[in-house]
Amino acid sequence: MALFAAAACHSPEREAAPGPEVRAALFDELKPVTLKNCDLKRYGGPNDGGYLMCGNLVQGIQTLYSYGIDTEDNWGCQLSRQLNVPVHQYDCFTEERPTCEKGLFVFHDECVGTKTETIDGNLFDTLPNQIARNHDTTSRLIVKIDIEGAEWDSLLATPDSVLDRIEQMPMELHGVDEPRFLEVVRRLKTRFYLVNLHFNNFACSAEHAPMLSRAYQVLWVNKRVGVLDPDAPVPAPPSPLNAPDGPELPDCQK
Repeated sequence: MALFAAAACHSPEREAAPGPEVRAALFDELKPVTLKNCDLKRYGGPNDGGYLMCGNLVQGIQTLYSYGIDTEDNWGCQLSRQLNVPVHQYDCFTEERPTCEKGLFVFHDECVGTKTETIDGNLFDTLPNQIARNHDTTSRLIVKIDIEGAEWDSLLATPDSVLDRIEQMPMELHGVDEPRFLEVVRRLKTRFYLVNLHFNNFACSAEHAPMLSRAYQVLWVNKRVGVLDPDAPVPAPPSPLNAPDGPELPDCQK
């Protein structure tokens, strides 16, 4: 979703850490690789709200999780209809309740965070707790996350045993300057392959260099599922299936 979307599960703001060093290290970590067994396909919208995934690796998935809804969940609808499985939607900041013909939406008026709590009347809970309540602790999962910055602390609070259940994780990351961002990316890379990187052109700015934008979509594929192509160049060439989030705005891809 757009960087400035209202449906965000916000975490408390932190002081910015030294930016240039973190940005350079983060940029160096975000080098997509090529998998031998991944046929990329776009799910969701043609622009903002669209996410690349390995379309040939979605079969057998038992449950979908969609964090950050705003006014629609075309991503969840497309996959729910294709796989005939439920999509659990989490967003405590929107009044929208999207529908999906021939799909199964299960909406939760709740956001993901680092613990069970209520903030300004909004319910938060952890990813492990939400998955457990839906009886998905042993299920094969796909998790989409686009929650405007709350992803960092939520993932830091998620144990490896839960990450191991997630086979693909398309998401939009927000922020480039804090050491915890680097910590999360490095931790995810121990269990997932980074298969796609696309910068959100709603937030292109030279001040984030060498990062091109402070918001960027990525695809994580679990190493249990993906097969690395060691002979392919790194970083992998950008996929032509990527598209500007704002088609009317200048783009900032390399």
